[in-house]
Amino acid sequence: MGNLTLRMPDSYHFAIKKIVAKDNISINQFIVSAVAEKIASLETQQYLEQRAEKASKEKFIKVLSKVPDTEPLDFDK
Repeated sequence: MGNLTLRMPDSYHFAIKKIVAKDNISINQFIVSAVAEKIASLETQQYLEQRAEKASKEKFIKVLSKVPDTEPLDFDK
């Protein structure tokens, strides 16, 4: 496991201290969790962008043409 020295604005540090005290976790746990969330977000965005590059408007329209042209059911309104 790696170590990291981190500099951050005092306002962020103060906010983190309040949150971890309330949630009874360490600052380290909080930061590791925040980094994990950011990584997941960026990887998801990258995945979706890669999928979008493979998209085809023609195939999308072909799939939509199979949907019946009817009024939505009551619970779908």
